[in-house]
Formats: sequence, C-alpha cells, structure tokens
Amino acid sequence: MATRMSGQRTDDSRSRSRRAAASGWIGSALEYYDWFVYAQAAALIFPSIFFPGGNPTVALVSSLGTYAVGYVARPIGAILFGHYGDRHGRKNVLVLAMLLMGLSTFAVALLPTYHQVGLWAPVLLVLLRFAQGFAVAGELSGASAMIAEHAPFGRRGYYTSFSLHGTQAGQIIAAAVFLPLSAVLSDQAFDSWGWRIPFLLSAVVVFAGYVIRRRVEETEVFTKAENAPVRAPFVQVMRESGTDVLRAICMTLVNVIGVVVSVFGAAYATQSGYGIEMSTSVYLWIPVVANLVALPFIPWFASLSDRFGRRPLMIVGALGSGVLSFAYLWSVSRGDVVLTIVLAILTWGIFYQICNATFAAYYQELFPARTRVTGFAIAQNVGLTITAFLPSIFTLVAPPGSANVPLVVGGLCLGINVIAAFAAWSARETHRVPREVLGEKDAVPVPREEFDRLRSEAR
Repeated sequence: MATRMSGQRTDDSRSRSRRAAASGWIGSALEYYDWFVYAQAAALIFPSIFFPGGNPTVALVSSLGTYAVGYVARPIGAILFGHYGDRHGRKNVLVLAMLLMGLSTFAVALLPTYHQVGLWAPVLLVLLRFAQGFAVAGELSGASAMIAEHAPFGRRGYYTSFSLHGTQAGQIIAAAVFLPLSAVLSDQAFDSWGWRIPFLLSAVVVFAGYVIRRRVEETEVFTKAENAPVRAPFVQVMRESGTDVLRAICMTLVNVIGVVVSVFGAAYATQSGYGIEMSTSVYLWIPVVANLVALPFIPWFASLSDRFGRRPLMIVGALGSGVLSFAYLWSVSRGDVVLTIVLAILTWGIFYQICNATFAAYYQELFPARTRVTGFAIAQNVGLTITAFLPSIFTLVAPPGSANVPLVVGGLCLGINVIAAFAAWSARETHRVPREVLGEKDAVPVPREEFDRLRSEAR
C-alpha cells in the first residue's frame, strides 16, 4: 500500500484536490449563508411580520420555533441525503442539496406577510425552514466526503477543513449583509422590503456554486464502491459501524460551546431578568469577530491533526473550551464587556475551532466508502439537533433571577464536553490509515516514518 502511494502527485491529481476543496468551501459558505440569514431574520424581523401582533413574547418564541424546525428536519435529511450520496455519488448529492437550499431560501424572500394572508404566512415559513434543514443535512457530509476522497494522503485534514472554513465564512457573510442594510435603511423600509434582499441574493450565489460543483469529478473511491452498492446504507452503517456513529454523535456535542457563547450567553448578558443588561450590539458583533478569528486557525489546526492525529486535537479542543466556558460566563456575570469579548474569542474562536477543524476529516475516516456519507450525516445532524435544545435546558436549570449561573451552566457545558472528549479517546486513530481501507476496523496505519515522508511529498 505504501509503495503504491509513494510517487509524486501529478498535476491532474493536484488540480482535482484543489477543485474539490474549492467546491466544498464555496458550497458550504453559500448553504450556511442561507442557514444563518434565516437565523438572523428569525430573531430580528420575522416576529413582527409573520406572526400576529399583540404579544411580542409569543411572536418571538414562535419565530424562534420556526428556526428550530430546521434542526428537527436535519436527521431526516441526513438519512435520505446520506442514502443518495452513498448510492448515487458525492457530486450528485451536493448539487441536489445546494439547489434545494437555494430555492427554499429564495422563496422566503417572496413570502407574503401575516397582514396579507394571515396564518398561511407562518405555515409557509415553517415549510420553507423545514426544506432548509432538510437540504443543509446533506451539505457538509457530502462536501467533506468529496474533499477527503480527493485529498492527497497525509493532507486529508487540511483539505477537508475547507468545508468547515466555508461554514464560518457563511456565518460572517450573513451577518455582514444584515448589518449595513439595517444601518442604511429606515426601520420602516427595512421591515417592509429591506430584509428580503439577503434572501434574494441567494439565487445569484447558488448559481455560481452550481457551476463550480458541476465541474468537480466524482471520486475514484466512490466509483469503486459503486460496483458493489449497498441497498440500504442507513441499515448497513448502523449494523457495521453503530458504535462509531454513537461516538461521532457524542463528539458533535462539543457544539454546546457555540450555544453557550452566542445563544444562552446572549440571553444571560442582555435579558433584564438576569440583571446584567449588556448592550445587544455586543452580541451582534461577537459571532462576527469570533468567526473572523477562527478563519486562519481552522486550516492550521487541521494541519496539526494531519501531523499529530485526530484524537489528541478533539480531546484538547473539547476539554479546553469546556473549561473556558466557566471563565466566559463569569466575565458576563461581572458585566465586563472587554473580558467577555476576549473570552468569547478564546472559547469559541480558538479552542472550539480545534475540534471544528478536525471533525470533518475524522468522521469521514471512521466509515467505509459504501456508507461514508450516511454515517457522517446521521452523526453530525443528530448531535446538532440535540445541541439545538440545550439553550432551553440551560434556561430551565438557570432561569432569570437564579444564583451561580456561571457555575451551573458552565458545569453542564464542561460535563457535555467531557463526554465528547471521552468519545474521541475511545475511537481509533485514523490519520495514517490509507484511503483505500478507511473505515475498516482492522486497517493497518502506515508506519510513522513512511507517513511523514509521504506527507512531506503531498501538496
């Protein structure tokens, strides 16, 4: 195996690897732009235009409920898109997911308001959010499979991290589109038609992404697996790799860090019931700043996982960000804006990114080619659906007016991250396993010296 991989890479193979990485980056950026544009609008705009007036609290809860519908849809989309990706190809599932996401996002811009059609407005909004959640479930699993299977040996982590880099960029672009519009337009203009612009823009960017993705070649790994297709990838992956699916679900729970920093942390800092009352503008900028800081770290951490292994980085990232969550919430409790921003960046923008940069390659490497997209999609989306309910749980155990909020919520966050770290510790190391035998329980890693030589040749 090592001998077969020892030659220098051809210009054609380098070009395929780079096209796959570029396709994964732009596709993830565009899909997560759509995903987070909706999140921004659900908090800022939708309560007043898609739901009946009279009770702003009920309207806000209802609007955020439509946001949660997208997470409920994700496990369903994971099974169906995973099946499609493992049966019909990585490229095909990516094109299908992008088109569904783009069309559903564009359709949101055309929706009538509650004042125009009554209850049909929130009903249509819920249906389109469900379609978004369904589509996004196939994005990262398909994109990272495409990249990992095209990537040179010894550089899978680095190349695959571009799909995660794209998700961060999508969040930044979503915030960057809303902020100037809300600043330039009057409140009346923004509420009337200005909010529709970010949704309309998705049509342009999805077209560009579609053109790029159509140029990417299907992977050789899938082409070989296609000769022996699995009839039911979901059943097969649970039968053959059920424990790895469970491990990956537990590792995905590290996303509690984003919940603590940007969701519960925002409520804790700004809601009057907690008595801190920081400026809400701080929490509009924290995700932007943290994600900007994360951008250069993601490929660097991913390269470290290629060098030292996936397990050490997953463990360090989970435990480090879990411990820092105490300090972050403590800084919020003191009302210290500068320290809060610094600790938000350290917790979410740096330590959490150690895991975020690593998991895409790691999950792909845990599953064989014939069930790879399904295994990744189920694990990631079930884990994310669980974390979507954590803000409500944190609010129940540490409601407004309660004492020791940093200790209670920080303790829960650390406990969840300990579960993620233990799951990573219990999993097998995969970074030195050749692509042809990834997912096999008895696969033999390439010896360290040979791996280092091959990695230094790969670009």
